[in-house]
Amino acid sequence: MSLDPVTLAILKGRLEQIADEMDATLFRSAFNPIIAEAHDASHGIYDAITGETLVQGKSGLPIFVGVMAFAVKAVIEKVARDGNLSDGDVFIFNDPYEGGTHLSDFRLVKPIYRNGTVFCYLASVGHWHDVGGNVPGNYNPEATESFQEGMLIPPVKLFSAGVLNTDIVDILSSNSRLPNSLYGDLNGQINALDLGHQRLNDLLDQYGETDIQTALGLLKSRANRMMRDHLQALPNGTISVEDFLDNDGVHDVALKLAVDLSIDGERLTVDFSRSSQACAGPVNISRSTTIAATYVALKHIFTDVPANAGVLQPVEFIIPEDSFLSVKAPKPVGGYTETILRLIDVLFCAFEHIAPERVNGCAYGTINALSMAGHRSNGARWVMFSFFGGGHGGHPEGDGLNHGNAPISTATIPPLEILEAAYPVAFTQWALRPDSGGVGKHRGGLGAIYEIELLEESATVFLFGERGKFPPPGVVGGGAGAMNKFAYQSADEETAFPDKTPPLASKITGVKLRRGQRVRLETPGGGGYGNAQERPEELIRNDLAQGYVSGKKS
Repeated sequence: MSLDPVTLAILKGRLEQIADEMDATLFRSAFNPIIAEAHDASHGIYDAITGETLVQGKSGLPIFVGVMAFAVKAVIEKVARDGNLSDGDVFIFNDPYEGGTHLSDFRLVKPIYRNGTVFCYLASVGHWHDVGGNVPGNYNPEATESFQEGMLIPPVKLFSAGVLNTDIVDILSSNSRLPNSLYGDLNGQINALDLGHQRLNDLLDQYGETDIQTALGLLKSRANRMMRDHLQALPNGTISVEDFLDNDGVHDVALKLAVDLSIDGERLTVDFSRSSQACAGPVNISRSTTIAATYVALKHIFTDVPANAGVLQPVEFIIPEDSFLSVKAPKPVGGYTETILRLIDVLFCAFEHIAPERVNGCAYGTINALSMAGHRSNGARWVMFSFFGGGHGGHPEGDGLNHGNAPISTATIPPLEILEAAYPVAFTQWALRPDSGGVGKHRGGLGAIYEIELLEESATVFLFGERGKFPPPGVVGGGAGAMNKFAYQSADEETAFPDKTPPLASKITGVKLRRGQRVRLETPGGGGYGNAQERPEELIRNDLAQGYVSGKKS
């Protein structure tokens, strides 16, 4: 069966609007600034049989949407084993090896019934503020197993036939340092699913199951066909590229992330066999996360292809089981963000050789997950967990974005006003970092300088970052961006700031601060695009006038 183009376009928009409205519902109701302000969450519609992505929201994190297909598949497989699926059920879990990312990201999956059968699944995922583990905020760079990163919940029923299982809520709350935040975020996700269910039923009532199912099938086949056409237009052959992570947080040894990208007609093979083996520290990722990150990279490169499972139909993956890109429990995975950012970088660097008009210089390549935690004067616990921005890569049409967020998402950087209002800290500097963007015909965007002063009596600081030893590469002859820098004062010494830097460059735990002491992040800039000798003189003069570059020779 087919649909006329106008009806298909209307249904596409209506379906995307459902996911977008679910996003907005959670963003406006979450207690946690990482969801409410930074939008570290996502929603989508998934296939009833395979779990494949059918529709994703445009405001949430694309990496979540890609990996959630594996999460929904895990629920489908559990139901196939155990049976007992009912209308009104909702599953909850954060298992990073079963369609997850890391333990902070909790998933809710809900079957949508029509006429007694499952029509599709709705899913919600959000980054909760604290889920236990050794480190407040859960980014523990020294973890050697997932038990040190937080509580792990397998797929279990939060709702059974519409009835809330309060025992599950009690277990979750008792394992968090911030149970009120957890409770608010959980209810925000429940409400988002309820609203999505209502909107989807309204659409099905209006157009009928057959037309909606036809539209979903057509959108998937269109994405598949467009990807094949794009690949067919590229030269056949194999491109090999590699980049490195600073270390795994436990051993100060660089980890190689290598890809051999092969195009054969309308097929693409992505081979990660030359990458490092599973490591002791928490920069490992699961196979599902590797595939989802590749999906995000391909969507950056082929922007016109509809965002659904059809994108990956022409793609074959080779990921060895002993790789740090395909680990299983209990290998630690808390710093998955750093690894998927590097994965996107190597794919950009591979495609520069075959489609330079489609790629950007590499972005700053780390979320710089910073946690500051302590107790207020009244004894109440506080945990400030946040991530920070940097420069994006120069691109074929212009300079990279200054102080943007990581390209794994459409999230935003939490505003300093929100952070200062919520936590006992003051930002004494929040500024662009001069000379941090890679040179090129189109300059890389600038990183940022963040300096944070403690206003309470004492606190402990943890940082999980990257790009402290290997700068973000440029492409098509562009230069690399500046590397990441972190400095902190020491609570047991009277020294001027800046004082100390981490032995592992970008990762550290247990930094002790006293009132009035500060930490400082200087985040990387983006890589440049093209030969710097081709940069127009007027742009060079503007860079100097704006203070983007100092004019000093390094």
